[in-house]
Amino acid sequence: MGIFTRFADIVNSNLNSMLDRAEDPEKMLKLIIQEMEQTLVEVRTSSVKTIAEKKELKRRMTDAARHVSRWADKAELAVSKGRDDLAKAALIEKRDLQESFEIHEKEMAELEASLIRLNEDIGRLQEKLLEAKSRRDVMKLRQKTVTGRIKVKRQLDNKSIDDAFTKFELYEQKMDRLEAEVESYDLGKGQSLSDQIEQLVVDEKVEEEFEALKVKLKKAS
Repeated sequence: MGIFTRFADIVNSNLNSMLDRAEDPEKMLKLIIQEMEQTLVEVRTSSVKTIAEKKELKRRMTDAARHVSRWADKAELAVSKGRDDLAKAALIEKRDLQESFEIHEKEMAELEASLIRLNEDIGRLQEKLLEAKSRRDVMKLRQKTVTGRIKVKRQLDNKSIDDAFTKFELYEQKMDRLEAEVESYDLGKGQSLSDQIEQLVVDEKVEEEFEALKVKLKKAS
């Protein structure tokens, strides 16, 4: 059983309201799009049939108009030849064809009006279909976003990650103890010759910077 009972139900439908009432909005939206697409195919098929009928009717009207003109010419010829009987018969044929042509004109007007309505219907249906597909894309994006957030939440709540960080912290603490043990062997020892020379270089640079600062302050004062 379809969601919509007629074309008007589709073009007048409120998708937001329908989806809010649905137990499974995603499934409902999928069915709505399927039915809209099927209806669009049906409406287009109907328009193709109407266009074909219009072309056929136009050919009939052209033929009728041509025959009307011919019977008018025949009636004139019969009068010119003194055959009033044939002239009257020709005028009767002309009248019948003229009536047929006028009927075709009315039919053409109805077909053109029908095509205008079909064109409007297709336009409205395409707008509704576009709206439904847009809602579907938004729904998919929201679902993807929520799925991603759930995955992150699960990772954050994963005990194995906490255990891994705990083990890493313990390993760092172990390294700190080992480094401290190495440094403890240097306690109480004087500086090596290399260290003393490097310290002299540092002291000399500090002294130069100090003298430069004194000169700068003296100039400023």
